[in-house]
Amino acid sequence: MRIALIILIGIHGIIHLFGFLKAFGISDFNGLSQPISKTFGIAWLLGFVLFAITTVQVIAQSNYWWIIGIIAVISSQFLIIIFWNDAKFGTVANVIILLALLAAYSSFSFKNKIKEERISLFENTPLTNQKIVTKEALFDLPEIVQKWLVNSGVLGKQFTSNMHLVQDLQLKMKPEQTEWYIGKAEQYTTVNPPAFNWSITTQMNSLFKVTGRDKFENGNGEMLIKLFSLITVANAKNHEKIDQAALQRYLAEIVWFPSASLSSYIKWEAIDDYSAKATMKFNGTIGSGEFHFDEKGNFEKFVAMRYQDSNAIKPTEWTVIATKTEERNGIKIPVECEASWKLENGKWTWLKLKITDIQYNVEEIPATKHTDKK
Repeated sequence: MRIALIILIGIHGIIHLFGFLKAFGISDFNGLSQPISKTFGIAWLLGFVLFAITTVQVIAQSNYWWIIGIIAVISSQFLIIIFWNDAKFGTVANVIILLALLAAYSSFSFKNKIKEERISLFENTPLTNQKIVTKEALFDLPEIVQKWLVNSGVLGKQFTSNMHLVQDLQLKMKPEQTEWYIGKAEQYTTVNPPAFNWSITTQMNSLFKVTGRDKFENGNGEMLIKLFSLITVANAKNHEKIDQAALQRYLAEIVWFPSASLSSYIKWEAIDDYSAKATMKFNGTIGSGEFHFDEKGNFEKFVAMRYQDSNAIKPTEWTVIATKTEERNGIKIPVECEASWKLENGKWTWLKLKITDIQYNVEEIPATKHTDKK
């Protein structure tokens, strides 16, 4: 789709050049029957230059190509109106380019919104002198949770204050969907207070791109999904079911930053030799889930009764399974996972994720790594 846009803008710009060539007698372009003064010839040349710059910026995937693009379309349409009899069909190209410009601006605006949210979140959780995780800090935990923390390698290391990660994703939006959508995601998470801000871009097909942002902050959850970063498909917030679901997601993800399991807002109780229940309570929102481990203390899965959305009548069993575990930054974590819902007609595995980068205790908001520059 981007290549088609580049071709359209490029050809549209070249057509403007013919107006300049005719005005200065360099070429007699039959497509423009009306006489063109040298003043308007310069205007046609300016349109060509603006579209040429826009084309180069689209090729370079600049986040700001829409700025020059809007000026180019306005100047172009001004000339088309003046030379309407000869140039009226250029309006079609301008409309198409304008729609692409609106999508680009919306994408830029959406990314800025996420960046501002993360900066605000970061400013509210500054890094302080980090304490070291000791054996004594584990004493009150169920034995299997202690084994997991020791096995993960957190002893002797600083408590995690925040985390930044990048993910490759495969998604199925509906249970009946057969093909996987491919996506990229980035997340910033803080521990005290507990919060996350997760953004995703996924290409549903050659035409439709979906962007989204999930967040958990101040005990509240929020989900925003947009088509082309422009059309809001879902905007769920200010609902206790969304709040609880977001909190349970945060709880499940502590396996990526294990020292967070020692936070005062999480309470543990043993279920059996290989599993324990964690209950998290923060700012009035409460949720729980079961962590399951193998005999060595490796995390295997997280299971919770969780609301799929704000319209759900009752919670559904939600399971996150670790499919691959590796050591990253000295901590053993699940780097590949699958998430599933247990529906009446069977299991719906809707997400497969792979962590491609993860950093702890970052001192500033890292540059976005996954979003495309359109």
